[in-house]
Amino acid sequence: LTTGQPDRGAGAYQFTAYTIYDPLVAWEMDVADRPGKLVPGLATEWKVDDADKTKWVFKLRPGVTFHDGSPFNADAVVWNVDKVLKQDTPQFDPSQVGVTASRMPTLVSARKIDDMTVELTTKEPDSFLPINLTNLFMASPAKWQQFYDKAEGADAKAKSQAAWAAFAKDASGTGPWKMSSFTPRERLELVKNDNYWDKARVPKTDKMVLLPMPEANARTAALLSGQVNWIEAPAPDALPEIKQRGFNLYSNEEPHVWPWQFSRVEGSPWNDIRVRKAANLCVDREGLRDGLLAGLMVPATGTFEPGHPWRGNPTFQIKYDKPAAQKLMQEAGFGPNKKLTVKIQTSASGSGQMLPLPMNEYLQQALAECYFDVQLDVIEWNTLFTNWRRGAKDPSANGSNATNVTYAAMDPFFALVRFLQSGMAPPVSNNWGFINNPKFDELVKKARQTFEPAARDAALAELHAASVDDAAFLYVAHDVAPRAMSPKVKGFVQPKSWFVDFSPVSVVP
Repeated sequence: LTTGQPDRGAGAYQFTAYTIYDPLVAWEMDVADRPGKLVPGLATEWKVDDADKTKWVFKLRPGVTFHDGSPFNADAVVWNVDKVLKQDTPQFDPSQVGVTASRMPTLVSARKIDDMTVELTTKEPDSFLPINLTNLFMASPAKWQQFYDKAEGADAKAKSQAAWAAFAKDASGTGPWKMSSFTPRERLELVKNDNYWDKARVPKTDKMVLLPMPEANARTAALLSGQVNWIEAPAPDALPEIKQRGFNLYSNEEPHVWPWQFSRVEGSPWNDIRVRKAANLCVDREGLRDGLLAGLMVPATGTFEPGHPWRGNPTFQIKYDKPAAQKLMQEAGFGPNKKLTVKIQTSASGSGQMLPLPMNEYLQQALAECYFDVQLDVIEWNTLFTNWRRGAKDPSANGSNATNVTYAAMDPFFALVRFLQSGMAPPVSNNWGFINNPKFDELVKKARQTFEPAARDAALAELHAASVDDAAFLYVAHDVAPRAMSPKVKGFVQPKSWFVDFSPVSVVP
């Protein structure tokens, strides 16, 4: 989606959100030696009300205009909140709701105080709100209204859908890049916004062309032949040739987890903690890294690794210990002559999925040695992502009792809450497996209602440790976001983040 609220995961945010649009609160994207912090975006400052912790006041950045020349102000913020939260507004767009509301589930309304000040209200005290707002992007109400006024339709709803369809092809945000042409599923062309409000982030190149190529070998061939200057996720077995031919390889551990998310509905084989722990102990992650992925991963022992403020002190140590895994499976009633059948839904490619099919085939072989019979249900990435929000009880799960959707772990809601809190089960958010653990719920509430940063970090560390001790996921890998580029590409910073800043990049002749 190019309408302001991207679908299909954090990779889409990188290409069709942080380019064309801005959020109120943004991520640092220009640091390589630590995870990026929150920074002001279209809001310059924000504060929770001391007397009522459900109300926040945001001061807006003056002098910002949308690509169509209309002003960014408090009315625009209210309009953009309403587009995903208020069904009775003309601009309400169901296609943008699912991917947005599930990422900021406590936000209920926005109110203009004056032209440069808005008040946002949450349904409960929520210290995560500023972080959640990195997922809400500001589209131009004036540009949309032009399309709406010209649109044909039997009623207001039909006209609105027609207006959004037109907007998608000729979008207007406040971002550093402007849309110049768009052919869905083929190419998106962006040109620099000379009038961008942050002069340090006016792009150094005139134009950027984005081409979707789902297959790693096709991407690699496009780079080696000179068709493109830059590819995401090159084929690991082509790395020696890429280097030998003088191309540059970049990677950096990023806040990103490649997991299996378990179903916890009645009858799921994963309801036995011995089985969940056995799966975690049966995978040789170092072997996966050094073999199949040619070094391009970090073994995962949780959502966060030692040294991270939200790591905590789990007592269950995730490592490769096949004898311990086999023992747990035998205690659970399984063995060489009695395998446990599990079914995992995965994709053949997709945003942040690394190499999902070969990686799942590796797990299939590894877990066979611990008495698992792993069946793979391989579907298209967009479908898998949609199914993720429908949950394990939905027919779309196709009998699967685990799903393999990678997740960004930059913020506490994305990394922990949306999976572990019982209230985040579908259709609210991404608790696909319907985890219902009172301890998790209690710790989520504690973290959400703690507004002092160090104390909130401590509560989140407690929550993470509890999730590892419960073997809530099969934790496999952290991505390192490998990219390969022509030596002509200059000025690129590989951040410890999902999100790359394209603005400082230049291409020499």
